[in-house]
This record gives sequence, C-alpha cells and structure tokens, in this order.
Amino acid sequence: MIATIKGIVEDKADDRLTVYVSGVGYEVFVTDNTAGELVLGKSTKLYIREQIREDTHDLFGFVSKEEKELFEKLLSVKNVGPRVALAVLNLGSHNKLRQVIAGGDAKFLQSAKGVGRRAAEQIIVELRDKVGLSSSAQAEAIATRSGGSESDEAVEALISLGYSVYDAKTALAKVDSKLSTEERIKRALKGH
Repeated sequence: MIATIKGIVEDKADDRLTVYVSGVGYEVFVTDNTAGELVLGKSTKLYIREQIREDTHDLFGFVSKEEKELFEKLLSVKNVGPRVALAVLNLGSHNKLRQVIAGGDAKFLQSAKGVGRRAAEQIIVELRDKVGLSSSAQAEAIATRSGGSESDEAVEALISLGYSVYDAKTALAKVDSKLSTEERIKRALKGH
C-alpha cells in the first residue's frame, strides 16, 4: 500500500493532479483544500489513501493526516464511496466537518454533491461519536429518530438479514421500543 507520495506537482485539473516522482507521474484525486495549497512545479508530500477495485486503482491525496483520517472515516459509512467522501471534504476544513458531524447538521452535509438527506443522516449516525468531539442533542435526535443505538440487538438482527444500518433503524423507529427484541424484529419485518 502507498502511504505517502513526495514529488513535484506537474499538472492540476478539477479534482486531480499529477505528482511526478522519480520518472513516474501519479494521478491523485484531491479535495479543493488540498488542490488550493499546492503549487505547480513545487515539491509536495501527500498522505495517500489507495483504493483498489476490480476495474480501478485510484489514489486519493491529502496535505494533512487529519484530512486523510476523516476521509477514511467517511468511507466506513455504509454507501459512502470515495467520490462522495471527497465531496463532503470539499465543504470545509476537517475541523469544521468534525463539528458539523458531531453537531448533527444534516442540512450542511446535504450541500455536498451526491449527498441526500438519508446519506447525511447516515454519516451523522455512524460518525457522531467517532470524530473526537461530543455529539450534540441534534445529532443524538437524528440517531434516536433513526431507531435507537447501534448496539440494539434488533438493529443487529435486521442488519444480519441484509438491511443497511439506516434501513434497520428506520424500520424499528415505527415499532414500540418497550416490546421484546423478538417482537420488535417481527413487527419491523412486517412493516408495522
């Protein structure tokens, strides 16, 4: 795995640049923040996230470790891929985004290209306790509205049946939480 690249910024396009390293030009996808800090013809060091799939081998570069770590946390969210994670990071600095996620500001996250209400709420539900800040009452309300905590046995059972975390929580939000786990699962499956 490639962890860092140090070389000359040879070319810049909208969301990517070419870094020339020992005779090889690496195409690296970057955030607006990273692109803005880099100067053509100058040496730079980028922290790299390598994404290898069947048909692609992409490199994502960041000027700071913190920005790369937030990118990786975003990738851990169900149905958030690298392009959506970059779009979220383009909304502001990693510190601002950590505050937005912990604060439960779904509207702000929805302003990122490709992020709808469900995706924004999913990001908040899954990352609100992982960004290193205390979650706000608004973030907790989104999580509660989504159907309870991730440690909920009924949620875990629905996930094992193929539901996404969000869909499992949404289905359980309509079911009385005082019922037994088994009964909650049955009612969620029936749609009541």
